[in-house]
Amino acid sequence: MKKPITSFLKKHYRHFNAASLVDAAKGYEDQLKKGHKMMITMAGAMSTAELGISLAEMIRKDKVHIITCTGANLEEDIFNLVAHKHYKRIPNYRDLNAADEKALLDQHYNRVTDTCIPEEEAMRRIENQLLDVWSKAKKERKRYFPHEYLYQIIRSGSLDEYMQINPKDSWMVAACEKNIPIIVPGWEDSTTGNMFASHCMMKKYKPSTVKSGIEYMMFLADWYRENAGDKGVGFFQIGGGIAGDFPICVVPMLRQDMALENTPFWSYFCQISDSTTSYGSYSGAVPNEKITWEKIDVDTPTFVIESDATIVAPLIFGYLLGW
Repeated sequence: MKKPITSFLKKHYRHFNAASLVDAAKGYEDQLKKGHKMMITMAGAMSTAELGISLAEMIRKDKVHIITCTGANLEEDIFNLVAHKHYKRIPNYRDLNAADEKALLDQHYNRVTDTCIPEEEAMRRIENQLLDVWSKAKKERKRYFPHEYLYQIIRSGSLDEYMQINPKDSWMVAACEKNIPIIVPGWEDSTTGNMFASHCMMKKYKPSTVKSGIEYMMFLADWYRENAGDKGVGFFQIGGGIAGDFPICVVPMLRQDMALENTPFWSYFCQISDSTTSYGSYSGAVPNEKITWEKIDVDTPTFVIESDATIVAPLIFGYLLGW
Protein backbone atom coordinates (compact mmCIF):
# COMPACT_ATOMS: atom_id res chain seq x y z
CA MET A 1 0.00 0.00 0.00
CA LYS A 2 1.31 3.44 -0.93
CA LYS A 3 1.83 5.85 1.93
CA PRO A 4 2.46 9.18 0.16
CA ILE A 5 2.40 11.45 3.24
CA THR A 6 4.60 9.16 5.31
CA SER A 7 7.05 8.64 2.43
CA PHE A 8 7.16 12.35 1.65
CA LEU A 9 7.91 13.29 5.26
CA LYS A 10 10.66 10.69 5.60
CA LYS A 11 12.32 11.84 2.37
CA HIS A 12 12.05 15.62 2.67
CA TYR A 13 11.66 16.48 6.38
CA ARG A 14 15.26 15.92 7.48
CA HIS A 15 16.35 19.02 9.37
CA PHE A 16 15.28 21.70 11.86
CA ASN A 17 11.53 21.94 12.58
CA ALA A 18 10.83 19.48 9.77
CA ALA A 19 13.05 16.86 11.40
CA SER A 20 11.43 17.53 14.79
CA LEU A 21 8.07 16.77 13.20
CA VAL A 22 9.23 13.35 11.96
CA ASP A 23 11.05 12.59 15.22
CA ALA A 24 7.91 13.42 17.21
CA ALA A 25 5.78 11.21 14.96
CA LYS A 26 8.23 8.34 15.32
CA GLY A 27 8.28 8.87 19.09
CA TYR A 28 4.47 8.79 19.21
CA GLU A 29 4.48 5.60 17.15
CA ASP A 30 7.02 4.06 19.52
CA GLN A 31 4.81 4.87 22.51
CA LEU A 32 1.90 3.03 20.93
CA LYS A 33 4.06 0.02 20.15
CA LYS A 34 5.13 -0.12 23.79
CA GLY A 35 1.51 -0.12 24.92
CA HIS A 36 1.28 3.41 26.32
CA LYS A 37 -2.04 5.24 26.28
CA MET A 38 -1.89 8.65 24.57
CA MET A 39 -3.47 11.99 25.45
CA ILE A 40 -3.94 14.78 22.92
CA THR A 41 -4.54 18.32 24.16
CA MET A 42 -6.02 21.04 21.94
CA ALA A 43 -5.87 24.77 22.40
CA GLY A 44 -6.55 27.41 19.78
CA ALA A 45 -9.30 26.93 17.21
CA MET A 46 -8.36 23.49 15.93
CA SER A 47 -11.95 22.32 15.56
CA THR A 48 -12.87 25.28 13.38
CA ALA A 49 -9.68 24.52 11.42
CA GLU A 50 -11.34 21.10 10.83
CA LEU A 51 -8.68 19.01 12.51
CA GLY A 52 -11.46 16.44 12.90
CA ILE A 53 -10.77 15.20 9.37
CA SER A 54 -7.59 13.53 10.63
CA LEU A 55 -8.15 13.44 14.40
CA ALA A 56 -11.39 11.46 14.07
CA GLU A 57 -9.51 8.68 12.26
CA MET A 58 -6.79 8.75 14.94
CA ILE A 59 -9.51 8.13 17.51
CA ARG A 60 -11.15 5.37 15.48
CA LYS A 61 -7.78 3.65 15.02
CA ASP A 62 -7.15 3.67 18.79
CA LYS A 63 -4.20 6.05 18.56
CA VAL A 64 -5.81 8.52 20.98
CA HIS A 65 -7.21 7.39 24.32
CA ILE A 66 -8.11 10.64 26.07
CA ILE A 67 -8.45 14.26 24.97
CA THR A 68 -8.13 17.54 26.84
CA CYS A 69 -9.44 20.59 25.03
CA THR A 70 -10.85 24.04 25.55
CA GLY A 71 -14.61 24.49 25.65
CA ALA A 72 -14.32 26.23 22.28
CA ASN A 73 -12.79 23.17 20.62
CA LEU A 74 -15.41 20.93 22.22
CA GLU A 75 -18.35 22.91 20.86
CA GLU A 76 -16.89 24.15 17.58
CA ASP A 77 -16.54 20.63 16.19
CA ILE A 78 -20.29 20.25 16.75
CA PHE A 79 -21.01 23.70 15.30
CA ASN A 80 -19.15 22.69 12.14
CA LEU A 81 -20.98 19.36 12.04
CA VAL A 82 -24.43 20.95 11.91
CA ALA A 83 -23.82 24.29 10.18
CA HIS A 84 -20.87 23.85 7.83
CA LYS A 85 -22.73 25.00 4.72
CA HIS A 86 -23.63 28.26 6.45
CA TYR A 87 -20.03 29.14 7.35
CA LYS A 88 -18.39 32.03 5.54
CA ARG A 89 -14.68 31.97 4.66
CA ILE A 90 -12.81 35.25 4.27
CA PRO A 91 -9.41 34.64 2.64
CA ASN A 92 -8.47 38.33 2.93
CA TYR A 93 -9.22 38.49 6.66
CA ARG A 94 -5.98 40.40 7.28
CA ASP A 95 -7.38 43.33 5.30
CA LEU A 96 -10.61 43.72 7.29
CA ASN A 97 -11.19 47.05 8.98
CA ALA A 98 -13.47 47.82 11.91
CA ALA A 99 -16.42 48.57 9.62
CA ASP A 100 -15.98 45.20 7.88
CA GLU A 101 -16.02 43.46 11.24
CA LYS A 102 -19.18 45.31 12.25
CA ALA A 103 -20.83 44.23 8.99
CA LEU A 104 -20.07 40.60 9.85
CA LEU A 105 -21.55 41.10 13.30
CA ASP A 106 -24.71 42.58 11.76
CA GLN A 107 -25.01 39.39 9.68
CA HIS A 108 -24.71 37.33 12.90
CA TYR A 109 -21.30 35.93 12.08
CA ASN A 110 -18.57 35.28 14.63
CA ARG A 111 -15.10 35.36 13.03
CA VAL A 112 -12.25 32.96 13.83
CA THR A 113 -9.32 34.08 11.66
CA ASP A 114 -10.58 33.33 8.10
CA THR A 115 -13.73 31.47 9.12
CA CYS A 116 -17.02 32.97 10.27
CA ILE A 117 -19.35 30.84 12.41
CA PRO A 118 -23.08 31.55 11.88
CA GLU A 119 -24.81 32.29 15.16
CA GLU A 120 -28.30 31.05 14.38
CA GLU A 121 -27.48 27.86 12.45
CA ALA A 122 -24.64 26.78 14.75
CA MET A 123 -24.69 28.35 18.20
CA ARG A 124 -28.41 28.77 18.82
CA ARG A 125 -29.22 25.39 17.28
CA ILE A 126 -26.87 23.67 19.73
CA GLU A 127 -28.14 25.83 22.58
CA ASN A 128 -31.64 24.47 22.01
CA GLN A 129 -30.29 20.93 22.06
CA LEU A 130 -28.37 21.61 25.27
CA LEU A 131 -31.42 23.09 26.96
CA ASP A 132 -33.15 19.73 26.48
CA VAL A 133 -30.38 17.69 28.13
CA TRP A 134 -29.75 20.26 30.87
CA SER A 135 -33.47 20.26 31.68
CA LYS A 136 -33.61 16.48 31.71
CA ALA A 137 -30.66 16.35 34.12
CA LYS A 138 -32.31 18.97 36.33
CA LYS A 139 -35.55 17.01 36.41
CA GLU A 140 -33.73 13.77 37.25
CA ARG A 141 -31.45 15.55 39.74
CA LYS A 142 -28.37 14.35 37.91
CA ARG A 143 -25.10 16.05 37.06
CA TYR A 144 -22.75 15.56 34.12
CA PHE A 145 -19.54 16.94 32.66
CA PRO A 146 -19.79 19.34 29.69
CA HIS A 147 -18.60 16.71 27.19
CA GLU A 148 -21.11 14.19 28.54
CA TYR A 149 -24.00 16.50 27.68
CA LEU A 150 -22.74 16.73 24.10
CA TYR A 151 -22.33 12.95 24.00
CA GLN A 152 -25.99 12.68 25.05
CA ILE A 153 -27.03 14.92 22.17
CA ILE A 154 -24.99 12.92 19.65
CA ARG A 155 -26.33 9.59 20.93
CA SER A 156 -29.93 10.78 20.91
CA GLY A 157 -29.83 11.21 17.13
CA SER A 158 -31.30 14.69 17.42
CA LEU A 159 -28.42 16.15 15.38
CA ASP A 160 -28.75 13.70 12.50
CA GLU A 161 -31.15 15.79 10.42
CA TYR A 162 -28.85 18.82 10.69
CA MET A 163 -25.52 17.20 9.78
CA GLN A 164 -23.82 19.09 6.97
CA ILE A 165 -20.50 17.23 6.84
CA ASN A 166 -19.67 13.57 6.82
CA PRO A 167 -19.86 12.56 10.51
CA LYS A 168 -16.65 10.58 9.95
CA ASP A 169 -14.90 13.97 9.82
CA SER A 170 -16.14 14.95 13.29
CA TRP A 171 -13.71 14.10 16.06
CA MET A 172 -16.51 14.52 18.63
CA VAL A 173 -18.62 11.90 16.89
CA ALA A 174 -15.62 9.54 16.80
CA ALA A 175 -14.86 10.22 20.47
CA CYS A 176 -18.49 9.59 21.37
CA GLU A 177 -18.53 6.31 19.45
CA LYS A 178 -15.40 5.19 21.32
CA ASN A 179 -16.65 6.76 24.56
CA ILE A 180 -13.22 8.18 25.28
CA PRO A 181 -12.99 10.68 28.13
CA ILE A 182 -12.66 14.36 27.30
CA ILE A 183 -11.30 16.79 29.88
CA VAL A 184 -12.56 20.36 29.40
CA PRO A 185 -10.95 22.79 31.86
CA GLY A 186 -12.34 26.32 31.90
CA TRP A 187 -15.46 25.32 29.96
CA GLU A 188 -17.16 28.38 31.44
CA ASP A 189 -15.43 30.75 29.01
CA SER A 190 -16.80 28.97 25.91
CA THR A 191 -19.92 30.00 24.01
CA THR A 192 -21.98 27.16 25.46
CA GLY A 193 -20.48 27.83 28.88
CA ASN A 194 -21.63 31.43 28.61
CA MET A 195 -25.07 30.22 27.57
CA PHE A 196 -25.30 28.00 30.62
CA ALA A 197 -24.14 30.81 32.91
CA SER A 198 -26.82 33.10 31.49
CA HIS A 199 -29.52 30.51 32.14
CA CYS A 200 -28.24 30.06 35.68
CA MET A 201 -28.48 33.82 36.18
CA MET A 202 -32.08 33.63 34.99
CA LYS A 203 -32.64 30.97 37.70
CA LYS A 204 -33.45 28.23 35.19
CA TYR A 205 -30.62 25.97 36.37
CA LYS A 206 -28.17 25.67 39.22
CA PRO A 207 -24.46 25.83 38.38
CA SER A 208 -24.05 22.38 39.93
CA THR A 209 -26.00 20.82 37.03
CA VAL A 210 -22.70 20.87 35.14
CA LYS A 211 -19.75 19.27 36.88
CA SER A 212 -16.81 21.55 37.64
CA GLY A 213 -13.14 21.81 36.74
CA ILE A 214 -12.14 20.44 40.13
CA GLU A 215 -14.24 17.37 39.40
CA TYR A 216 -12.54 17.08 36.02
CA MET A 217 -9.14 17.06 37.78
CA MET A 218 -10.33 14.37 40.18
CA PHE A 219 -11.68 12.32 37.28
CA LEU A 220 -8.40 12.70 35.38
CA ALA A 221 -6.39 11.66 38.44
CA ASP A 222 -8.39 8.45 38.73
CA TRP A 223 -8.13 7.82 34.98
CA TYR A 224 -4.37 8.33 35.02
CA ARG A 225 -3.84 5.91 37.89
CA GLU A 226 -5.99 3.31 36.14
CA ASN A 227 -4.32 3.67 32.74
CA ALA A 228 -0.70 4.65 33.34
CA GLY A 229 0.37 1.35 34.91
CA ASP A 230 4.06 1.61 35.68
CA LYS A 231 4.83 3.11 32.24
CA GLY A 232 3.03 6.44 32.16
CA VAL A 233 0.88 8.06 29.49
CA GLY A 234 2.06 9.98 26.42
CA PHE A 235 1.25 13.70 26.16
CA PHE A 236 0.79 15.31 22.73
CA GLN A 237 0.08 19.01 23.08
CA ILE A 238 -1.34 21.25 20.37
CA GLY A 239 -0.87 24.87 21.38
CA GLY A 240 -0.58 25.94 25.00
CA GLY A 241 -2.73 27.52 27.66
CA ILE A 242 -5.15 25.74 29.95
CA ALA A 243 -5.71 22.82 27.56
CA GLY A 244 -2.09 21.79 28.13
CA ASP A 245 -1.28 23.08 31.59
CA PHE A 246 -4.36 21.65 33.33
CA PRO A 247 -3.91 17.96 32.47
CA ILE A 248 -0.12 17.82 32.69
CA CYS A 249 -0.39 18.92 36.33
CA VAL A 250 -2.19 15.72 37.32
CA VAL A 251 1.11 13.85 37.70
CA PRO A 252 2.74 16.26 40.18
CA MET A 253 -0.59 16.49 42.00
CA LEU A 254 -0.63 12.73 42.48
CA ARG A 255 3.06 12.52 43.35
CA GLN A 256 3.26 15.54 45.66
CA ASP A 257 -0.18 16.47 46.97
CA MET A 258 -1.45 12.90 47.22
CA ALA A 259 1.99 11.54 48.22
CA LEU A 260 1.64 8.79 45.60
CA GLU A 261 5.32 8.89 44.73
CA ASN A 262 5.16 5.74 42.60
CA THR A 263 2.95 7.50 40.06
CA PRO A 264 4.83 7.33 36.75
CA PHE A 265 5.76 10.52 34.92
CA TRP A 266 4.26 11.38 31.57
CA SER A 267 6.10 8.99 29.27
CA TYR A 268 6.35 11.23 26.17
CA PHE A 269 5.94 14.93 25.58
CA CYS A 270 5.46 16.81 22.33
CA GLN A 271 4.27 20.36 21.83
CA ILE A 272 3.35 22.06 18.58
CA SER A 273 3.54 25.77 19.19
CA ASP A 274 4.40 29.05 17.51
CA SER A 275 4.91 30.66 20.91
CA THR A 276 8.19 32.50 21.37
CA THR A 277 10.53 30.63 23.71
CA SER A 278 10.11 32.25 27.10
CA TYR A 279 10.78 31.06 30.62
CA GLY A 280 8.06 33.37 31.88
CA SER A 281 5.22 31.58 30.11
CA TYR A 282 3.82 28.08 30.07
CA SER A 283 3.40 27.87 26.31
CA GLY A 284 6.88 29.19 25.61
CA ALA A 285 8.79 27.20 28.22
CA VAL A 286 11.17 24.50 26.99
CA PRO A 287 10.25 20.93 28.04
CA ASN A 288 13.15 20.60 30.51
CA GLU A 289 11.45 23.13 32.77
CA LYS A 290 8.77 20.51 33.38
CA ILE A 291 11.33 18.25 35.09
CA THR A 292 11.48 20.45 38.20
CA TRP A 293 7.68 20.25 38.47
CA GLU A 294 7.71 16.44 38.32
CA LYS A 295 5.70 16.37 35.12
CA ILE A 296 8.33 14.57 33.03
CA ASP A 297 11.56 12.78 33.88
CA VAL A 298 15.14 13.24 32.72
CA ASP A 299 14.84 10.47 30.12
CA THR A 300 11.32 11.31 28.88
CA PRO A 301 11.33 11.68 25.07
CA THR A 302 10.51 15.35 24.41
CA PHE A 303 9.85 17.24 21.20
CA VAL A 304 9.00 20.83 20.35
CA ILE A 305 7.84 21.75 16.85
CA GLU A 306 7.84 25.50 16.41
CA SER A 307 5.26 25.90 13.69
CA ASP A 308 1.57 26.34 12.87
CA ALA A 309 -0.43 23.47 14.37
CA THR A 310 -2.99 23.61 11.54
CA ILE A 311 -0.15 22.56 9.21
CA VAL A 312 1.82 20.25 11.50
CA ALA A 313 -0.83 18.21 13.34
CA PRO A 314 -2.53 16.75 10.23
CA LEU A 315 0.89 15.75 8.86
CA ILE A 316 1.83 13.92 12.06
CA PHE A 317 -1.57 12.24 12.19
CA GLY A 318 -1.19 11.29 8.52
CA TYR A 319 2.19 9.75 9.30
CA LEU A 320 0.76 7.76 12.20
CA LEU A 321 -2.20 6.60 10.10
CA GLY A 322 0.07 5.50 7.26
CA TRP A 323 -1.48 7.90 4.74
